[in-house]
Amino acid sequence: MSTIAIDTAKMIDILPADDQRFAYEFVKKLVLAWDPDYTKVTPAEAEQMAAAEASGFVDDEEINWNEIGQ
Repeated sequence: MSTIAIDTAKMIDILPADDQRFAYEFVKKLVLAWDPDYTKVTPAEAEQMAAAEASGFVDDEEINWNEIGQ
């Protein structure tokens, strides 16, 4: 988690419960406006996916799920 996210969480934590809920709903609204279907990835996530794919990652479409365990 980034420093700014940690600092933000610390500040929200000192608020009264009603204000914490308001802050949560506000942040949620910002995130949904930025990525409404949760498909964007952060640079760190993109690096992790690239590393996984380069390390012998197997796409789930390549697996015959009907033969698992036979």
